[in-house]
Parts: sequence; C-alpha cells; structure tokens
Amino acid sequence: MTEILPFLMFPALGILIFCGIPVGLSLLAIGLVFGVFRFGGAAIVQISASLDSLTTSYAVAAVPLFVLMGAILERSGMAAQLFDSIYGWTRRLPGGVAIGAVIICTVFAAASGITGATETIVGILAVPAMKRYKYDHRLIAGSICAGGSLGTIIPPSVLAIILAPVAGVQVGDLMAGIAIPGLILSLSYIVMILGLCRFKPNFAPRDPDESPINYKALVISSIRSLLPPLVLISAVLGSIMFGIATTTEAAAVGCGGAAILAIINRQFNVQKLLDAGGRAMVVSVAILTILFGGMVFSAVFVASGGMMASQSFLRGLDIDLVWLMVIVLAMGFFLGMMLDQISIIFIIVPVAVPVLKALGADPLVFSVLFMLILQTSYLTPPMAPAVFYFRAISPPEIKLTEMYSGVIPFVLVQFIVLFAVAAFPALATYLPSVLYPLR
Repeated sequence: MTEILPFLMFPALGILIFCGIPVGLSLLAIGLVFGVFRFGGAAIVQISASLDSLTTSYAVAAVPLFVLMGAILERSGMAAQLFDSIYGWTRRLPGGVAIGAVIICTVFAAASGITGATETIVGILAVPAMKRYKYDHRLIAGSICAGGSLGTIIPPSVLAIILAPVAGVQVGDLMAGIAIPGLILSLSYIVMILGLCRFKPNFAPRDPDESPINYKALVISSIRSLLPPLVLISAVLGSIMFGIATTTEAAAVGCGGAAILAIINRQFNVQKLLDAGGRAMVVSVAILTILFGGMVFSAVFVASGGMMASQSFLRGLDIDLVWLMVIVLAMGFFLGMMLDQISIIFIIVPVAVPVLKALGADPLVFSVLFMLILQTSYLTPPMAPAVFYFRAISPPEIKLTEMYSGVIPFVLVQFIVLFAVAAFPALATYLPSVLYPLR
C-alpha cells in the first residue's frame, strides 16, 4: 500500500480541482491529508518547516515585488502611449493592429514579467481598434492570447524565478537563456500574422486612413513612449544578468522605476498606489499559496518514496536522452492544460532533472524547453488559460469557438520554436555563456 500511496495523490488532486477548489488549496489539502495518513503528527512539523522556508526565502520575495511593479505600470498609462506609438509604425502593414499588439505585449512582458496583466491591458487597448477595422475574430483572439502569453518566456519572467532553483540553475542564467527564444517567438508571431493577412486580406482589412505619416513626430513620440520602459527593462534585467544585484534587489529597483514612470506620466497618487498595492497583494497571495501548496505536495510525495519510484521508472525505460526529454516535456504539456504552471514545476521538475542530468542533459536547456512547453500548454485548447483571460475582456460577439480556432496557428508556431531550440541548444546557452564565461 505504501508503495502506491504517493501516486494516489495525483488522482485525488485532479478530483479536488475538478470540483472547483483552487489549485493552491487543493495541493495543500492533498499534501496535508496524505502526509498525516503516512507520517502522523510529524507531517505537521514538516509542513510548518515548509511554510517557514517559504516566508523567509530571499528569492521568493522577488515574486510580490515583480507583481507590484507590473501593477504600478498597469496604472501608469504607459501601455496606452506605447500602443499609439507602435501602431503609428505598423498601421500600413497587413494586420498592423495585431502586429502592434504583439510588439507591445513583448515590451510590456519585459517590463512587468506577468502574463495575465499583459494580456488584459493590451487586449483592452487593441481589441476595440481591431473591431473598428473589422478584423476577423479569430485573428483578434489569437494575437492577443499569444502576445499576452509572452510574459512566460520573456525575462524577467516570474515563472523563471520560481523554476530556476527547482531545476538547479542560476536565476540570471535562466533569464539570459530565455531571452533569445522569447524574442524569436515574438518575431515568429509577427511573421505568421503578416503571412496570414497577406494570403487572406479579409482577415485584417487595411487602415483606410491614407494620410501621409509624419515620421518626425512619430519618431519623437516613439522615443518618449519607448525610452522610459526600455530604461526600466535595462535596469532590472541588466542588474540581474551582470550580477550587480540579486533578483530581489532588481525587483525592488523595478518597483521604484515603475513608480517614477507613473509620476512622469502624472498617473501617480495615493489612490492609484493603493489600487496597485491591492491588486499586487491579491495576485501575490494566489501565487504564494500555489508555491506553498506545491512545496507541501512535493515534500510529501518525495518523503513517501514517490520521487525515487518515479526516477527508477524513468531510468528503467531504457531509452536515450532525446526520447526521455520528449516524454517529460509531453507530461508538462498535458498537465499544463489542467494545472497551474507553478504546480507543474513542483510536480515534474524535481523528479525529472536528476535523471536527465545523469544522462548528460543540460539543466539550463531543459529549463528553457520546459518554459516553452508550459507556455504552449497555456495557449492550447480546451483549457487554455490564455483564452479565459481573453474571454473576460472580449466583446460578447467573439465566440469561444473562434477564440479556440484563433490560437491554433500560434500554438503551431510555439512548437516550431520549441523544436528549433531543441535542435540548436545554443539558442538557449549562447547568451548565458557570453555573460557568464567562467560558469
């Protein structure tokens, strides 16, 4: 009975989630119940130790700080200015509004690190414009959902901060490792939109405004709107990647920089600060609850022998590294359509990384691939969290079936980039090797 006990935790977790209980609380409840059943009162001591470890972790403190940075930026008016400037450059292109939305999603993802906030803010700005120009509903949904998901893979990603210590890699290495794949993915979205709209012009009718573009005014407005967030991004990412500051210190710099941007935009007052703080608190509590639940779930699973049994099973498959990597990534993909991304990290990564390392895998390359597969599952129907974020802000005439069909081309692009990184690992390792040549 004790041999199969840890594996019974997964169907029990699925039942709770299916019943509508939040993922974090489901993880915590299953860990607590199975822990007490297996270890008695000692499980309570272990859970208390896990809570103490989480609340005193210096690295975890970066999570609410990055969330607060994103919440302040959300209310700074920066996104609206960026959208106007970027669309000024893309409006003559096929699918110009959708392309502009992807670009601003890329910039805003790099400035905030939060997926849901990026999708919501850019969607509120771009969807009315695309509706006004009679864009196909599938392109509207696909471009916003895919662009918003870039917060997963564009640094500074909150997910990278959580994944790095679990996978045994440096946060700075992982931030640098996802930078090139993230930018390639963003560029691939743009190329795909251009090609789709060129072959199917009815998907994105051109802007009827044929008036000459005042490039001098456009350059000035672009500099004014792009320079502040680029300085903020450089300060945050540069301080992490060059070892000037820890992740937590860089997040604090980001909060201060976001507040300065809000002051510059004359969007900073006590009420907006309280609103941003309140939103950051709600999001941070949700993330930290999942983190705590995942730690408890993983600790009980490991202590019950689940990790050793899982690793023995993986080693016993007698397959080479490539196929083992495929199996692990496939598990992450399918779980990603049902569970929260953070939960999946705690369930799969501690089990898989030691086995993959023993077979010669690079933990950094695996971590980048794992983040790409999590982002892909984030977009993939039927669960598709990105679609449900979009549904909250979309007009009622955009149907759920149109949202599902709209994200499929972007999911295919995700897999192409995933295969490219797997085939050419230097896409993930080149930048860290340049920044940290002695590691």
